[in-house]
Amino acid sequence: MTVKETAEYLRIPLPTVYYLVQRGQLPAIQIGGRWRIKRSLLDRDVLRNEESGQPTVLVVDDDPALQTLFKQFLKKAGFGRIVVGTGAEALSYAEKQDFDLVFLDLKLPDIAGDELYAKLKEIKPDLPIVLITGYPDSEMLTRILASGPVTVIKKPIEFDQLNRTVKILGHKGTDMVA
Repeated sequence: MTVKETAEYLRIPLPTVYYLVQRGQLPAIQIGGRWRIKRSLLDRDVLRNEESGQPTVLVVDDDPALQTLFKQFLKKAGFGRIVVGTGAEALSYAEKQDFDLVFLDLKLPDIAGDELYAKLKEIKPDLPIVLITGYPDSEMLTRILASGPVTVIKKPIEFDQLNRTVKILGHKGTDMVA
């Protein structure tokens, strides 16, 4: 794959791909001054196996403003991040890649939050999932809480609230303020 194709495949900015390739963090070879990345090695070595390096976070929320907040916060905190707006996209990524943490909005356009929560837990039972909701008294949240302890963040979400949450879950946060 080209660097541009890799950026689209990983859903990260093009300069980030160049940076990772140059540091040897993506499996790439240089042919005639151009970088080429082999998809099979990328899937095997990077997507399935994020043992080394930064924690990887999946954010599932259809609100563009919240997506932007998460992208900014997770970038400052040094997390790898994939931000999606639907449950279908979340499941697609969860089947391809291991995540260290998931932020999951309960109200999604395609799949109910409790259903997506259950499916993510089927894929990786020990996956820490932080629920995001503007409806803390909802039946959906009550069903999820019945399955065991869960971290819940109430909307509207603030930068320092995210920071406290990732630190409580054992990850390094950021000392910066938005």
